Amino acid sequence: MWENFRFLPERASTLAGEVDALFLFLVAVTIFFSILIGALIVWFMLRYKRRAADQVGQPVHGSTRLEIAWTVIPLAISLFLFAWGAKVFFSLSRPPANAVEYYVVGKQWMWKFQHPEGKREINELHVPVGTAVKLTMTSEDVIHSFFVPAFRIKADVLPGRYTTTWFEATKPGRYHLFCAEYCGAEHSLMGGWIHVMEPAEYEAWLAGARTGQTVVASGEEIFTQRACNTCHRPDSEVRAPYLYGLLGKQVRLRDGATVVADENYIRESILNPQAKVVAGFDPVMPTFQGQISEEELIQLVTYVKGMQPAGADSAGAGAAQ
Repeated sequence: MWENFRFLPERASTLAGEVDALFLFLVAVTIFFSILIGALIVWFMLRYKRRAADQVGQPVHGSTRLEIAWTVIPLAISLFLFAWGAKVFFSLSRPPANAVEYYVVGKQWMWKFQHPEGKREINELHVPVGTAVKLTMTSEDVIHSFFVPAFRIKADVLPGRYTTTWFEATKPGRYHLFCAEYCGAEHSLMGGWIHVMEPAEYEAWLAGARTGQTVVASGEEIFTQRACNTCHRPDSEVRAPYLYGLLGKQVRLRDGATVVADENYIRESILNPQAKVVAGFDPVMPTFQGQISEEELIQLVTYVKGMQPAGADSAGAGAAQ
């Protein structure tokens, strides 16, 4: 009966141990203080029980040392837990620089994945073991939540913006994926599997399953088809802002504000170009809202993110200002 009992799900990622250690410490602290407080209640109840019908209780004066103790000790424990939790949060929120980027679109009621090589999957994702995997996610409709218990990752997937999470699987296997945010009538059916494979096995699977272009190549094709290259040319800044080397730079806007050119800024500039107009340019770019799908948008944003100047980086250093 007990052989299949697990207090915690299986651990299958590099960060699962950190998350579990914090969780188990919180459980231990909760149990300790619950027992302590319960025992003190019983002890006080017995210690100060009225012994006679006419007995009158005596006032009890406070203790400064006791007041300091039960203020400082919980404060110290709370600050320690905050620091530990912040460390785990930052570890979960910051993918390694060498992480391989995969793309996720949530839709009622399925998960759509795209590999950087172009392969697409629905409700299943194949990844190699021992490789850091960054997931860039968005939703086509409502809020979803990407949850893989074995990896100890859970992140909201929001319409209209990109969110990210990451994991590095430590052992091959098949791990359950859930949507952890109620998203409609068939929410309970919105699940899937993460297949973790040995690197050689993964490469063989990918070679046999590969179809279509890479994400970057598809984005470049859309960039050309939508005539983006007629204005955003590498040899001119007359018509539109310079995009090469844009990612991560500070962009100065017409109203004097500045923003960082991240994935969400690029996405917004495609769908709602009038929202943040770059200083020195007129608001003449048309919107592509409703004209391209979320998958195409991901491909286009990925291509723009990777655009680099042919020469020195200084060529575009001030162009995005």
